[in-house]
Amino acid sequence: PFRARLSFDLDVDICVVGAGLAGLTVALEAARQGASVAVLEGRHVGWNASGHQLGTVMPGYSLPVADLIERVGLDDARELWALSKEGAEYVRAAAAEEAMPGIALTEGALEVSNVDVGETLISRLQMLNHDFDTEVEGWQVDCVRNQLGTSRYFHGIYYPRAFQIDGRKYVHGLAAQARRAGARIFEDTPVVSIDPSGIRKRIVTPSARLRASHIVLAGNVHLGAPMQRLSETLLPVWRFAGVTEPLGERLKEVIAFRGSVADSDGIDHFRVVDGDRLMWASPETTWDARPQRFAAAIARRIATIFPQLGKVPIAETFGGAVGVTVHGMPQIGALRKGLWVTSGFGRQGLNASAMAGQLIARSILWGDDRWRLFSP
Repeated sequence: PFRARLSFDLDVDICVVGAGLAGLTVALEAARQGASVAVLEGRHVGWNASGHQLGTVMPGYSLPVADLIERVGLDDARELWALSKEGAEYVRAAAAEEAMPGIALTEGALEVSNVDVGETLISRLQMLNHDFDTEVEGWQVDCVRNQLGTSRYFHGIYYPRAFQIDGRKYVHGLAAQARRAGARIFEDTPVVSIDPSGIRKRIVTPSARLRASHIVLAGNVHLGAPMQRLSETLLPVWRFAGVTEPLGERLKEVIAFRGSVADSDGIDHFRVVDGDRLMWASPETTWDARPQRFAAAIARRIATIFPQLGKVPIAETFGGAVGVTVHGMPQIGALRKGLWVTSGFGRQGLNASAMAGQLIARSILWGDDRWRLFSP
């Protein structure tokens, strides 16, 4: 739905810059608590990565859990992991069928290994089960290959509590929920400058000025000139995906698993949609490009993993830029009094943005300081 450009001066408690997953979650949670909220979006809701993702929701971060423990220690790693689980459950609750009709929720996610690493799998399962209280199952090679008709994959870790949703419906559903809660969303309203000094911060747009007690920067790699130094802490990585034409019964013969599948090398991520189509993400670049140019590469990648599918026509392609941090963890917290950031989610955007949105809203309104776990 069309949301007007901001054309009048406005005073609010919280100004959110960026109407993606994180910014909309902040707006929704803060508005539910009675705060006055304005969301400024330079283009339109979910125009980039937030509206163009595969829709897989599961706990964790882009940084592998073993590296997280090495970085911050076991106790803090447990707390950070628990927050990511809260984020996933938040998405599940927000994306209930009665709240977002047609969200197409399916259960289960499978991480498969590209090499035979049975011992590594067992140690990881033990860590996730015992140290991180996460429900997981180990799948032997024959079980993986029974579900996925390819010899390219070996062992797998199955997450029964993970799930998939229609990502585009979710981001627009969040916007609708935020508006019903009282947040005001303005599209085609880029931020020209920000003055974060003083108790009431000042935000300038091409056609209006705002004053707010708190500013939340949720524009990821697209903050641009107003916060150039912050934007430059993120490496923009464009991930491209395609959806095949209907493949009929031959797809069911090759892929029995109906959750999402990701390989351990971070190359392929795919799932079945609409019963007999494949949604497949593979190519990545560090520059922007037209998604259509990657259709052939996606088709070739599918043929490499599942040659028995034959030639697979790609009906639609899409892509978006995610912000990747040097340390692999999201940027969540206070830059200075009243100036907040939530960005850098990498590939774990759905759970991490939901968690971040809750954390920032609760920090502003309740004084919750768990965002400090992300300070390292």
